[in-house]
Amino acid sequence: MKKENVPQDMSSLGKITKEVCYATDSSGKYVTELSSGWDVKINALDVAWKDVQERIAKAKQRVLNDEASPILFFMEYRLMDLEILAGYSGFWKWQIKQHLKPEVFNKLSDKKLQKYADAFNVKLEDIKTMTVHEA
Repeated sequence: MKKENVPQDMSSLGKITKEVCYATDSSGKYVTELSSGWDVKINALDVAWKDVQERIAKAKQRVLNDEASPILFFMEYRLMDLEILAGYSGFWKWQIKQHLKPEVFNKLSDKKLQKYADAFNVKLEDIKTMTVHEA
C-alpha cells in the first residue's frame, strides 16, 4: 500500500493511540506510517468492547443477586482472569475461586481485601461497594 493510502478512519482508540503500518513512499521504498485505524478493525474492536460491557453488566448483576462477590465484577472490569489476578494479588487461583463466593468474601479481612484493591487499582472501600472511579 502506498503511504498516502494508509487508512485514517477514526476509532474509539484513535485519540489515544496510533498503529504503525508499513507502506511505500513515492520512490517505492518501505517506510513506516501512522494510522489512526481502519473500518474493519474498528468494527471488530466495537464488537469486542460490546462483549466486554455485557460481561461487566452480567457480573455486576450476579453480585447484586448475591450469586458472586465484587471480585468477579472487578475481574471483568479490569479484563482479568484467575491466572492474571493470582499474579497481581498473590493469592492462589483456588483461593480466588473461594473468594468469589459471597459468603466467603464477606468474611475476608481488610488486609486480604486490600490485596485485591491494589490488584484492581481501587480503594479498599470500592471493593466492598463495587464502585469504580476513573480518572
